[in-house]
Amino acid sequence: RRGPRLTMANLLGFDYGEKTIGIAVGNSNTGQAHPLTSVRVIRGRVDWQAIGSLVGEWEPVALVVGLPLKMDGGDNPVTPKARKFGKRLNGRYNLPVHMVDERLTPRDARTQLYNAGVAEKRHKPVLDKLAAQSILQTYLSEQAESGIESD
Repeated sequence: RRGPRLTMANLLGFDYGEKTIGIAVGNSNTGQAHPLTSVRVIRGRVDWQAIGSLVGEWEPVALVVGLPLKMDGGDNPVTPKARKFGKRLNGRYNLPVHMVDERLTPRDARTQLYNAGVAEKRHKPVLDKLAAQSILQTYLSEQAESGIESD
């Protein structure tokens, strides 16, 4: 199910993973993020065609990528790959890319599913896009708190 474009203040959020990338859409006018979809990463290859289609459809003004860090703030094995993914997004789509600390995001997404009564075996298909939603929502909330208003 595809929704209509919200406004020209759309952003796409990404939860980078080595097997799947969760994607969410958000809007700086409403301050809300919504889970969208996830794309597969096969043998290290990102489905750029799928991401390009979403960029074309939603016409985001910026992209937000979750930065996986250790609890002490240091890099973990996926951190450099997430940074590289962010640089590749910027290079392909010539849009600003904002990296957001995602240390607590996967736990938040799992908690959301448990609270909604979703059986654990059904978590994986929606976990990545919920994590992307959480990353993007964090970014939108931080922007609102810093006084950057869109209206």
